[in-house]
Amino acid sequence: MTFSGALVLTDLNDFITPSQACIKPVEEINKPEVARKEIEPGAAASEIMIDGSGGYYEVSQGVGASGGGKRLEQAQISLNDCLACSGCITSAESVLITLQSHEEVLNFLESNSKEEEGKRKIPVISIAPQVLASLAASISASASSSTTITPQQTLRRLRVFLKQNLGFAHVFDTTFARELALREHVKEFLERREKARRQAESGKENQEPDGKNQYLPMLASACPGWICYAEKTHGEMLPFIANTKSPQQVMGTLVKEWMGTKWGKRPDEIYHVCVMPCYDKKLEASRSDFYNEIYATRDVDCVVTTGELDVVLRDKGWDLSIPVDGEMDIQHELLPELIGHPGTSSGSYLHAIINHLKKTSEKPLELSVKQIRNADYEEYELREESGPVVFKGAKCYGFRNLQNVVRKVGRESGVRVGMGAAGKLGGRMVRKKDKEEGQGHKIEYIEVMACPGGCVNGGGQMKAVGGGEWGEAEVRWGNREWTKRVETVYWLSGNDEQLDPELLREIDGTGLGLRTSYRAVESNVVGLAVKW
Repeated sequence: MTFSGALVLTDLNDFITPSQACIKPVEEINKPEVARKEIEPGAAASEIMIDGSGGYYEVSQGVGASGGGKRLEQAQISLNDCLACSGCITSAESVLITLQSHEEVLNFLESNSKEEEGKRKIPVISIAPQVLASLAASISASASSSTTITPQQTLRRLRVFLKQNLGFAHVFDTTFARELALREHVKEFLERREKARRQAESGKENQEPDGKNQYLPMLASACPGWICYAEKTHGEMLPFIANTKSPQQVMGTLVKEWMGTKWGKRPDEIYHVCVMPCYDKKLEASRSDFYNEIYATRDVDCVVTTGELDVVLRDKGWDLSIPVDGEMDIQHELLPELIGHPGTSSGSYLHAIINHLKKTSEKPLELSVKQIRNADYEEYELREESGPVVFKGAKCYGFRNLQNVVRKVGRESGVRVGMGAAGKLGGRMVRKKDKEEGQGHKIEYIEVMACPGGCVNGGGQMKAVGGGEWGEAEVRWGNREWTKRVETVYWLSGNDEQLDPELLREIDGTGLGLRTSYRAVESNVVGLAVKW
């Protein structure tokens, strides 16, 4: 991925390019048998030489060393290497990540089945709709399938496999949790908007040095890649990020608390697995905010990706292209299944706010959409008929667009980008200039996702298979045509039924915590101290 030369911001480190801390230790291949006294104190036993073509060679030093050198292979950085590095996540997080794999799930299920009846935990698995779309698209594109498989069919077939073959007691999708997250998201936006309005009327907009009064624009919080990036590189953006939990963590709260109460089980007597389109969801589940200290359990015990689930299916010999009995019958689980929604395949956070404003407005509102540079960055305006703009929002996917958004938010709010939550950029001067230029209605909300194309193009999704414009092999992640296919399949399922008011009242009455918080993480890596 290439980036604009105009992007000169803060240290982009390992989120865009490898940082100075992104170093993988290499084994010393050429170890000379030289007496320790013949080498100067502190000197290396070998050194790295670079030839005219850019090749790296390890050359031995000291008496008795051979004159030649050993050509070194290019280091390969894998996901495990990145997760174990202190440049992106902390060492504590890297230990937790080792527990987030499909092998861990299979090991638990095996050991849990051997426990006595009263000591067994209830295994529950929740699957994101983007995962179902990716699997369905993969099945439909394979040579053995001639018809398009829908996400609903995929869910029904997975339910049979997960219950009968693996031993899960309950199989849900996460769309109901998404609806709860959207309701809370809209509620939080309205709260922030009202506080911002009161601030503007009092003339104290963004004047507090601690950043607590920075309410708008509100930035989406469902993408853990974006949250991780903001916490570790742009702490000044944290006051703008919504505190509403992501659908994954809302589902974790539902399963461990609300459902657990219905089943007569404590949170630590339930084992909850989520299948997600993104590797960063593993990090999200491992956050200390989502750990129940009383029962020593997490809201989501383990996260596996779409690709990992596919590995399990293949290892167990289960073919998702083969229908199962009753897969199109009405099935009743504790929660509604595959709830439909308008907007985007990444949760529709922006559209939820737009739809609420249109429904509650006293006057008819018109929506206009303007694409900026590419389809991953669009701006939305709601205005009264032949009247003023009443709301302006944006959809921003991918780090290429995200950098410009960070700079834009910092410029409009008077926050110094990259200088921490308390940093200021001559806020009063910036605002004065904005007023003099008459910039009009500012953006109040941005739906942010780290992956280009959104969640259907998550790093943990299935790779392109079969024919088509994406080809047969060597398909890179992020292939546009394949992403469009998954996007199309995503919208093939989803009912438009209204949520049961009684169910919503019951859940609201339990007082479930649907919000969280974020904190800036100081880097413990000093570039000058890195040993190369």
